[in-house]
Amino acid sequence: MIRLRQLNLRIDHEEEELHRAAARRLGLDDLPKDAVKIFQRAIDAREGKPLRFSYTVDVDVSPQEETRLLRRDRKGFLQTTPGNDYHFLKGHAVSPGSQRPLIVGTGPAGLFAGLLLAQMGLKPILFERGKMAGPRARDVTKFWRTGEFDPESNVQFGEGGAGTFSDGKLYTQIKDRDHRCRKVLEELLAHGAPEDILVNARPHIGTDKLITVLRNLRETILSLGGEIRYESKVVDLDISEGKISGVVLDGGEHVASDSVMLAVGHSARDVFELLVKKEIPLERKSFSVGVRIEHPQSLINRIQHGKFAGHERLGSASYRFVNHGKQRRSVYSFCMCPGGQVVGAASEPGRLVTNGMSSYARDEANANAGFMVEVHPEDLPDDDMLGGVRFQRELEEKAFELGGSNFHAPAQLLGDFMKDRASTEVGFVKPSFRPGVTLTDLRECLPDFVVKAIKQAVPRIAKRIPGFDRPDAILTAVESRSSSPIRVTRGKDMQSTGVQGLFPAGEGAGYAGGIISAAVDGIRVAEAVALRVAQD
Repeated sequence: MIRLRQLNLRIDHEEEELHRAAARRLGLDDLPKDAVKIFQRAIDAREGKPLRFSYTVDVDVSPQEETRLLRRDRKGFLQTTPGNDYHFLKGHAVSPGSQRPLIVGTGPAGLFAGLLLAQMGLKPILFERGKMAGPRARDVTKFWRTGEFDPESNVQFGEGGAGTFSDGKLYTQIKDRDHRCRKVLEELLAHGAPEDILVNARPHIGTDKLITVLRNLRETILSLGGEIRYESKVVDLDISEGKISGVVLDGGEHVASDSVMLAVGHSARDVFELLVKKEIPLERKSFSVGVRIEHPQSLINRIQHGKFAGHERLGSASYRFVNHGKQRRSVYSFCMCPGGQVVGAASEPGRLVTNGMSSYARDEANANAGFMVEVHPEDLPDDDMLGGVRFQRELEEKAFELGGSNFHAPAQLLGDFMKDRASTEVGFVKPSFRPGVTLTDLRECLPDFVVKAIKQAVPRIAKRIPGFDRPDAILTAVESRSSSPIRVTRGKDMQSTGVQGLFPAGEGAGYAGGIISAAVDGIRVAEAVALRVAQD
């Protein structure tokens, strides 16, 4: 097999054009249709260039022909097709010890760690404070419809973690030399995700399909001897002489193990408080807060796709931005959801949190994205390890009160926000937030530096995304859970620097930011757990 990169074709190209383009690149008259396999398809939308698809394809050729073609290639467009298979523990004998590894949390990190450990025969036990995906989805839908809130079953807590109610983005900027990303994508596909996640350069699943994938992952883990215990909240860690020996559940039950993976997500604030109490080494890290901004999806389609706006091959367009203003902090888009909704994502009573989500079809009227402003540790009290958590909570409490103390979110038109006046009515863009919004002045719940940074960024972003600054775009507050404000420090062996056998992982531990990176981190930690078991 030989890999061809940068085969650029029109958006409305015919299927056979790809085969002809591959043949031309190789200097051949023709290729059999089944000799060409798409490895990746991306949208080339560079400014000043016509919109194109950029393909990377693998072509089946003889070894002699491959050698000849590679020697002739002068521009670096060709290469021998690299292997995509994930391999682990070569040369190691992995056998289960007397104690099964424990995993706290069933977000992407916890689930993929559990899957890998189960596949290796280690029969992990996973603990989830929330419910299974189905009952959890019903609780969340009820909250969005009525405002009735369950602090243990919501957008943050339950099977699948916070990513279950999102756009289900499956792309990341992390390097993948060991093919862990590919492992995650292939497992998702095998468990019910759409086939195009292996081809699209920026794949997504969508909340509606994620629920099915989660159920199937659960069944695989169980079928391989793993155990998943729902509505089982870990309230204590049994640590003695710098070693962990198990966990304690909220009912008082002690479960013994000398390998405990902590994959609790970025909203498990009670766990963060437990870690401080246990004097487990932590460090503060930067995080971000801001608002959700909504535009008509049709506008974003026209900006990004031009005359091809609405083309079935393109779907709903996305955007991203990063702006480095006069302040010493970045402003950037986060978790952009084409054709999606803004939803309530609270995990604590009396505190309002927003998030964005999309279905696989991405067919709602609005596009939304987090409009985030960096918060640095030096912005917080020096002596408070959990200063970031307290900062987040303060904003969430203000937003809850400003929205009416009923989980309605405070919202404001962008034009009014830029002119420092409260909003009283909406324009063409209708807010999608569920359960509902209260029009107001967001300066009453946002820090001054956040307001200033957003105002400075808007005109700069509009130069690159014309129409971004339309006055009736909707801002909804507060987006406060983009990442964890702390990191649980760990060494090269993936264990806590202060507790042997404790393996911090994923977003909550400060080592990931998104479904793929969290899942990959879970796999890396599972590998470390398995190596430890093998060495024992």
